[in-house]
Amino acid sequence: MNPVVIIPTFIYPRRHRGGSDVVTAYDHPTAPNQPGELGRCLESLAKVEGLGLVVILVSADMSIEAQAAEKVQAVASAHPEVTTLVIGAPELALIEQRMAQLNIERLNKEIGLAGYGAIRNLGLVVANVLGFDAAVFLDDDEVVDDPAFLQKAMYGLGKLTRQGVPIVAKTGYYLNDQGSYLSKWEDKWYNRFWQQGRAFNEWITKAMRGPRLSRSNHVCGGCLAIHKEAFRRLAFDPWIARGEDLDYMLNLRMYGSDIWFDNQWVLRHLPPDSPSEGMRFRQDIFRWLYEYRKLEYSRALIDLQQVKPASLEPYPGPFLEPGLRRRIRLTAWLRSFGRPDKRAYRQAAKAATGVASAYAEANCAKYFEFQYVWPEAMKRLESDQLLSSALVRSSMLRVQDVEEEAAGAPAPEAAAVAGAAVAAGASAPVPMPGVPHPSIDPGATTQIRLDMAE
Repeated sequence: MNPVVIIPTFIYPRRHRGGSDVVTAYDHPTAPNQPGELGRCLESLAKVEGLGLVVILVSADMSIEAQAAEKVQAVASAHPEVTTLVIGAPELALIEQRMAQLNIERLNKEIGLAGYGAIRNLGLVVANVLGFDAAVFLDDDEVVDDPAFLQKAMYGLGKLTRQGVPIVAKTGYYLNDQGSYLSKWEDKWYNRFWQQGRAFNEWITKAMRGPRLSRSNHVCGGCLAIHKEAFRRLAFDPWIARGEDLDYMLNLRMYGSDIWFDNQWVLRHLPPDSPSEGMRFRQDIFRWLYEYRKLEYSRALIDLQQVKPASLEPYPGPFLEPGLRRRIRLTAWLRSFGRPDKRAYRQAAKAATGVASAYAEANCAKYFEFQYVWPEAMKRLESDQLLSSALVRSSMLRVQDVEEEAAGAPAPEAAAVAGAAVAAGASAPVPMPGVPHPSIDPGATTQIRLDMAE
């Protein structure tokens, strides 16, 4: 296997709340004048054995896109022991330009730098263009302590189970700042109707006691490995407000595959404090109501496998059952009395009865329509030499920009140079610096099957 590591990072002013688009509200954005956690993550990756390319996707407020990309490039350049490729707005423009040349319909909402799902899809596109056969997603607020992290990520990927089913995606787990894999959920009166933490703890406790590999009901998006046979066929959902990682597991099941949990693949998740827990719960309201309506809609599509809440016990099944909206509304009102972020919780309660339900109804069918387009788009972009050369050249020119700006010298505009190369077409290829393609053994099939649940 030759995996690429993909890290999304978010650069937004503290006042950013996503505006009118529910999918562009993020949990932990980094302010332009703050260092953020990306540097710590890259430092931890330096000791990982077999590490090849690390792609950093820069999502930023439109007013500071260039500044954000340069900021992230400066952080990456401070860790020369890690080979990085920074993908910002200029590189996205190159991808869109090449897609137009290949007669791929405009997918600005579905593939881009706005919204968790669209950003992950952009990462998959980059992995596909550069010719990698696996994508490993991390978050920028994580720390990798295990030098064998990538070997464990690749363990079993692409191999067949005893039933002859390929393992096309797998997830590990997080340790929090207390060194525990359990949720910090509190058994309080205001959580009576929303036992998410308890249900998750019940599921992961059982999974940790079981064999190394088992079918997963949960996905850690910052510890997620996807084989090319999955990402060329199946995209992330760009219409879900958050929880796009768990949603990907549900999508895989609907389309006949699954995600596996590896209880030996682990990292530390050390996020900064959330600015508003009420706002985050509001995003969860949009997420769960949308997920419920999407699964409900999918049952009318005869070419999909039915995914029922009963198959997702103890988590996340209870959050996909009838009566969800009532439980959400009650929880938001109770927390508005019992938690500090009272106003945000009251606003969340109102959202459950109006705009969130309307959003779910209006968008529940769109992912399935997108899925008719995604595989063909990935087929046309696979190992595209012209685009891969332009992406790498654009990113390398930004490195020069950052270095020469620090030295006080002018530098050429990266996007303009690379864009001209793409516009010239295949007749004018751009010399491309070498992109590292590591080779990691996914393990012996016999041992993998011994490590699997029945």
